[in-house]
Amino acid sequence: MGGYAALRRALSAIATVAVVAATGIGQAGALPPDTVPLRLITFGDLHGNLLPPQEPRSEVVRSDGQSVPAGGAAYLAAYVEQLRGQADDSLLYAVGDSWGSSPIESAMFHDEPTIEFLGDLDVTAAALGNHEFDNGLEELQRLRDGGCHPEHGCRFTESFEGAKFPFLGANVTTTDGAPAALPFDISYVDGIPVGAIGVLPHNTPEYIRSDAIEDLHFGDEIEAANRTADALDALGVRSIILLYKGDIAAGNGTDPCSLDSGRAKEVTTTVSPLVDLVITSDGDGQFNCSYPDPAGRQRTVLQGASHGRILSVADITIDRATRDVVRDRTVAFNQVITHDITPDPHTEKFVAQLADRSSHTAAQVVGRIAADITRIPAASGESALGNLVADAQLAATEPLGAQVALTNPGGLRGDLHFDEGGAVTYGEAYGVQPFGNLLQILELTGAQLHAALEQQFQTDISGADLERILAPSHNLNYTLDRLAPVGHRIRDITLSGAPLDPETTYSVAVNDYLAGGSDGFTVFTEARSRVGAGEELAALTTFLSRPTPTRPPATDRIRVH
Repeated sequence: MGGYAALRRALSAIATVAVVAATGIGQAGALPPDTVPLRLITFGDLHGNLLPPQEPRSEVVRSDGQSVPAGGAAYLAAYVEQLRGQADDSLLYAVGDSWGSSPIESAMFHDEPTIEFLGDLDVTAAALGNHEFDNGLEELQRLRDGGCHPEHGCRFTESFEGAKFPFLGANVTTTDGAPAALPFDISYVDGIPVGAIGVLPHNTPEYIRSDAIEDLHFGDEIEAANRTADALDALGVRSIILLYKGDIAAGNGTDPCSLDSGRAKEVTTTVSPLVDLVITSDGDGQFNCSYPDPAGRQRTVLQGASHGRILSVADITIDRATRDVVRDRTVAFNQVITHDITPDPHTEKFVAQLADRSSHTAAQVVGRIAADITRIPAASGESALGNLVADAQLAATEPLGAQVALTNPGGLRGDLHFDEGGAVTYGEAYGVQPFGNLLQILELTGAQLHAALEQQFQTDISGADLERILAPSHNLNYTLDRLAPVGHRIRDITLSGAPLDPETTYSVAVNDYLAGGSDGFTVFTEARSRVGAGEELAALTTFLSRPTPTRPPATDRIRVH
């Protein structure tokens, strides 16, 4: 979004009235006549899952402890309609990663179907997550404003009208300081303005290919949220919610709402007391918590499970005189999107058409496997699937001179499951590597390769220790010692049986996500040269197409001391 256009749209949002009215039983309990009840419905990390997600995210544990099938756009739409029908007024928000890393039903149409689905749901606003930037700012703007894809045209419909809702990202700017997204959205409910702020973690660039965001800057999310809350307050908006594409609960397993220290506590307890409710989105964790804000007032923090399996709901009460939320009357819960409800017929038909249109491509057999090949990590952190992908990438790049390959575990989004005959379809392979990453061959010294392996041990945004064990190709071996000091945990490195020479230059194949320094692997950006080597998905499908069914590789390439 251009800078001035962004400012104009941000200011015009002040005058935009978005009243969502429904009939029904309203909120529980009698309310004084000088208050306005409002139901807030949210979901996050949808990732374009219009069909019910597959394993390992096919089920969710309900509050009664039972694991049940969950998710799917038709069921999500049915629950949204039901929840809206139980309130006099409601607003619906998406909290980041609504698309990107999507199943083939959405991805092969450049996620236009997901944009249309969100529009049909009448989403009030969508906060941006890191995956919305996977294909760069220009593609994000196209999805917002409409128009056919510049390279592939309109695959989904004859024309594409774009989003019917605003995208929010208060801490995203272009390199010249102009806003890259709207900072907030204002809706009016019974004459009362309600503001929604969207922010992303400031370390978001670690999770996006560097070339996709080379013209963007991601500022501190707390500063941006506070600045935007002050602006809303100055405009007379007193009821404010924060949509944060990040997981700020740091539960210890027995208590998902425990907060001890680090970024989690900082974000939760430091964001401006003008913010009345925080909705987060990151991964599979679900929680319904309350923490004191900087003024000491309790504030609800909610998150539902990813991939469209849970809707987070907050019934709030607004004082008509002050236009502020009466926080002690907030009632919040997480609603599992179970399959024991009649699916929305319009959405069900829409998704069935998508599945039918993508089925020919998805059903093409690309190879065979002899057993399940999964992301389940061994003690070393490597997995059979990761090792398979690394081997596939080495095989694809060896003709161009590559000597070794490494791949990031976060780039593997599905497993390969053996069924009768062991056939692997294109859709299943795509589910493993849906990002469209390209392979690159980097020229690195042995010392640099060693340093990159040491970067597998990092500190996350909350200050906690973090491991990102790269999957190595079959010819790379080393010893990992987790008790050694950081920076000295990797030793005895061999490549094709020979000790790694710190002075020798090696050709290392990685995807362009890693080559750009993402996931904290900054050493890869120091490569002396780099050569393009095709698509990582093509490398995988070619490797699987060998005459003999592929067996799960052993997870013995990394020795644990």
